[in-house]
Amino acid sequence: MVLRMVKTISKIGNSQGIIFDSALLQLARLKVGDEVNVEVHAGGTITVTPVDPAVIDASTASATARRLIETNNELFLRLS
Repeated sequence: MVLRMVKTISKIGNSQGIIFDSALLQLARLKVGDEVNVEVHAGGTITVTPVDPAVIDASTASATARRLIETNNELFLRLS
């Protein structure tokens, strides 16, 4: 999924910046205080990526899988 939006560069104190609204941060799985890598490519394209992309830990993944299996057990049995 690609989300495109137009943003305006604003003056923020003695600097300039782009305001990321909460919906954009949520879609990017970022929050205030997160570190990001900023890359400027040929032609002026700028990419912003999390330094540590969100990674689900093993116990959370296991609990989520168990919950999905329990919730959808009947469906899984029909599909097998």
